[in-house]
Amino acid sequence: MNPKSFSPVPATRFEEYSSACTLSDMEIFVFPGLLYPLVLANLMSPRIWAWRADPWFANFSKLTPYRRILRLKQFIMDHYAFNLDLETWGLTTQDRELARFAPYITPETIARSNALFGYEGDKFYFDLDIRRHFGLDKYSADVIPYWKTETIEAMDAFRHMPGHHRGAGECVSLSTLYAAALYILCGIPLEDIFLVATPLHSQNFVDVHDGILTNNRRLVTKAMWFNGTELSAKARRALENEQITIVSHCSGWVHVVYPEAGIDPAAYTRFRDKLGAFLRTDVTSEILFNFLRQSPARQKCFQIEHACFGKRRWIPAERAYAFENSCSYKVSDRTRVKLLEEMDEDDFFAEPLPDRIPLNKFDDFFKQGQIDLDREEDRQRLGREFNCYSSDACEIIQELRAFCHLAPRWPDAEAAKSFRPGPRIALPPGLDRDEIIAALETQRAENPAADLAFYAFRDLTRTDPGPFLKAAIERSPVCLAATRTLDIPGVVAALRAMADDSIYDSTRAAQPDEVWNTRRGDGFEKTITLAAILHARAPDTAFTLKAGADSATLSFDGKNYSFPSRKGLNLDLSWPF
Repeated sequence: MNPKSFSPVPATRFEEYSSACTLSDMEIFVFPGLLYPLVLANLMSPRIWAWRADPWFANFSKLTPYRRILRLKQFIMDHYAFNLDLETWGLTTQDRELARFAPYITPETIARSNALFGYEGDKFYFDLDIRRHFGLDKYSADVIPYWKTETIEAMDAFRHMPGHHRGAGECVSLSTLYAAALYILCGIPLEDIFLVATPLHSQNFVDVHDGILTNNRRLVTKAMWFNGTELSAKARRALENEQITIVSHCSGWVHVVYPEAGIDPAAYTRFRDKLGAFLRTDVTSEILFNFLRQSPARQKCFQIEHACFGKRRWIPAERAYAFENSCSYKVSDRTRVKLLEEMDEDDFFAEPLPDRIPLNKFDDFFKQGQIDLDREEDRQRLGREFNCYSSDACEIIQELRAFCHLAPRWPDAEAAKSFRPGPRIALPPGLDRDEIIAALETQRAENPAADLAFYAFRDLTRTDPGPFLKAAIERSPVCLAATRTLDIPGVVAALRAMADDSIYDSTRAAQPDEVWNTRRGDGFEKTITLAAILHARAPDTAFTLKAGADSATLSFDGKNYSFPSRKGLNLDLSWPF
């Protein structure tokens, strides 16, 4: 890759560009234009492109797009874990970050919409308060984690951390990894991939067939969304209980807080229509049975009739559902009879159970005509099949309706947005890696997402290094905490003892906490790490950092600290700027 020219970052956008180098969840919330650049950075990385040589993807081109996506899912399941450990990227405080973001968003607004600043979600989602849910209750109320979104390099580098034997990442990391991999390996156009963020989760909606949702490492199809399993129930939580805060797309983004939206309105309408259809299904006998699978408390209202040796017998619904865990058959589909036949005869009763609704009747009922749960007349007709239109029946039907008809809280639900679409990222399917990098280079001047992508990509020959240095000095709590008891010679010795191996290729660079977590780094990265540690101890001391063809040197408080470097950078940086 040949270095290209770049424009210095203007002071008015320095914080945003600096945030592109750390990409914490809170930064993406405040600067939603940062979400898509991480997808683009992963598209430019050699890592996902190398997957194509893996035998798992042999003959991949012969598969349908849907089958490719399923195989990609299994590859990600095998190679990455979900990680949301508080200690991975360290801690900060609400006051510190609110002061930092004050020029861009009010404390009241961010507290209403962001999990780190007061948002607690729907109480159905949380049995415990949110700080206890995430393990923050052992810290003072002001302490919050730096949940930094990982590049694919940082995800792969988890293998070097204690307790990890494969890559890992949090939900935003996995969603952006999926988006890039869907394009590179599956040939899915970027136009068909929408990144969807809520205060506590991030996932993608992929416009393929009836739609697919990525959910951390897994995929959820429409059929899976309504199958009532525990995995599906977990996948449903965010959209059931949280506001959609950001929708990001190759044409731009829309955010719940900001009045102007850069996403193409036609693309946003398509997203809403397609996701809305994905989250809605007609009620059938199978759907009713699936609903009960997800609602154990309601199973106790029902029983199932079965013929045992020619005699009518009845079994509590909850016993039949519990037996699903021990066999491959389901209560809800055509294998119900086989499931019941596998059960012991003494599980059944010789007489119908009192005050229990026989589920078998609904097989015939739904064949008589479609039920629209949005119509009161149809709800009453279904209620009569429950033998009465009692309060319990009403509650069950309302819960069934919510199961079948999920209506998300869209980013523009409370206030209309002013759509002012800008230039979209133009990367047609079929481009190779070098063509993608070249295309993004040509789009940098007119498209902020393309420009920010190179900062998320961390190539210091293609970017103003100032934002990278600011991020390193101000937002590296892990290395600061780890060296608190070490004197300066001890810190230097610890850095020299680390492997001289960067987790990033070429002229790209790791942030200090990535160096410290993985116990490895190029000499230039080690000087940046040392600068962050020394600056925290003497914040009023100016310093310089120089990188040459084969070494990097930090000059701090009259002393020079040099490390060998293979990055080949030519930099002369000063702090403060």
